[in-house]
Amino acid sequence: MRAIRGAITVEQNTDDAITAATQELLAEVARTNRVGPRDTISMFFTLTPDLDAVFPARGARAMGWDVPMLDMQEVPVPGALERCLRVLLHVEGRGPVHHCYLGGARALRPDLAGES
Repeated sequence: MRAIRGAITVEQNTDDAITAATQELLAEVARTNRVGPRDTISMFFTLTPDLDAVFPARGARAMGWDVPMLDMQEVPVPGALERCLRVLLHVEGRGPVHHCYLGGARALRPDLAGES
């Protein structure tokens, strides 16, 4: 089993913006790690407190990711990156893992942001 992390910033607290960011992030995770719904055991999404318009799992399901998912709120740490959506996927398989940090979330892990 492998664990793959990813994060992306979201332009606005709207259903469309959160869904689009979720789908962009999952598409990049899938592409760079060569995984898909069949390989995925489960997913955990977190959102910063300023994002509450929709559950990211809804956008993932619309892409065909019919796996166990949880949506959670991040701890509201002062000064933390705003409008950030994070994901942790547990997938079957071996081989290298490529974590994906997109948009403003590249600042969270600049050492990993250029991997994809």
